[in-house]
Amino acid sequence: MAEEKKDLEDQVMQEAAEETAPAGEEAQAEEPEQQEEEKKEEKKHLGRKKDKNAEKIQKLEDKLAELEDKRVRQLAEFENFRKRSEKEKSQMFEIGAKTVVEKLLPVIDNFERGLLAVPEEEKDTPFVQGVELVYKQLLTVFEELGVKPIEAVGEVFDPNLHNAVMMVDDDSLESGTVAEEMQKGYLYKESVVRHSMVKVVN
Repeated sequence: MAEEKKDLEDQVMQEAAEETAPAGEEAQAEEPEQQEEEKKEEKKHLGRKKDKNAEKIQKLEDKLAELEDKRVRQLAEFENFRKRSEKEKSQMFEIGAKTVVEKLLPVIDNFERGLLAVPEEEKDTPFVQGVELVYKQLLTVFEELGVKPIEAVGEVFDPNLHNAVMMVDDDSLESGTVAEEMQKGYLYKESVVRHSMVKVVN
């Protein structure tokens, strides 16, 4: 009787072991698959995160490039503005100086006419010498400013420099040559302030 009971218990234990064995194996088989799925999911998550970071970095780089382009453009605009301002200021100064020179030219003319009209015996008087000194001083100031007389007599007529008011016959000079200067012309830094009034050979 005791032996039968023991055999029955052993049989029950064996059946229970057989029933639980496959379940354990299945659990062990399922565990690596689940881990693999988790790893895949984690990789996907990391990949998405990396893509988002790459997108953010690209946006920041684009923004930086845009700002750098704006900075370069503003620097170029400022440099152009500075050069333009300097050029305009220089032009304004030259226009102002040229206007002053134009106003002073009749004074020079009158000095020259006055000195030419002085009789030979009076040229050594203190008054005449004083006038001549003032005239020479004016010419020196003009020269320092960049004002110089235009060469005329004996030169080939140049409409850019000379203003022909009369045609004359002169066998000693070639045709188209300036024979006489009636009013002196002047240049200010290579720009004509006043054309020379001249007589030209036919």
